[in-house]
Amino acid sequence: MEELRIFNYILKILPYLSVTFEYVIFSLLLGSILGFFLAMAKLGKNRHIKRFAFGYTTALRCTPSIVLLFLVFYGLPPLLKSLIGINLDEADPIVFAVITFTLFLGASLSEVMRSSYEAVNRGQYEAAVSIGLTDFQAFKRIILPQAFSVAIPNLGNTVIFLIKEGALCYMIGLIDVMGKAYSINANEMGGYVLQVYLALAIVYWMVFIIIERIFKLLDKKFSIEH
Repeated sequence: MEELRIFNYILKILPYLSVTFEYVIFSLLLGSILGFFLAMAKLGKNRHIKRFAFGYTTALRCTPSIVLLFLVFYGLPPLLKSLIGINLDEADPIVFAVITFTLFLGASLSEVMRSSYEAVNRGQYEAAVSIGLTDFQAFKRIILPQAFSVAIPNLGNTVIFLIKEGALCYMIGLIDVMGKAYSINANEMGGYVLQVYLALAIVYWMVFIIIERIFKLLDKKFSIEH
């Protein structure tokens, strides 16, 4: 009987994975763009821009996700309204989740990109240029594939971390898998709290196992090729 109840809860929670994946994908895309520019700034020669990039990274990595989420959720709407007249009072909570994790991932991924780039032997780039490749061709064909190979394990950990931290978004009204579990528990008046959250844990376990398998395959593929 309890097993059937847990299974039913899993079926109710699973459809809301689409919401979880929606903010995860958008946050990864936007966070990667921000991280790229921050990494370029850190690797550049402009001292002031470099200091800003490292300072931003330090500040964001030292800010708990829930604090950043509340700062964005409660602070951004009045700030944008007063500065440029944009009204976010009625915005979907997923907007604030994406903004929060874009800011956070930009800092984290910039370090992943910077360290991966610096892990590639510089001599390979110089050798590629010496045989006639342009700087861009050398970067694209030699540096980028190897840097990506180095970054894969950290990228996998980042995706898992993002999904786990995203569970906090139910606190701003986002109905993803965590939000749905919270809603189910409230409707059940807390009578089956253990079963509800065990069902949620099973959903997370399934997702994380699949993600780990995907990134292990990617790691193996790029390790063989490079």
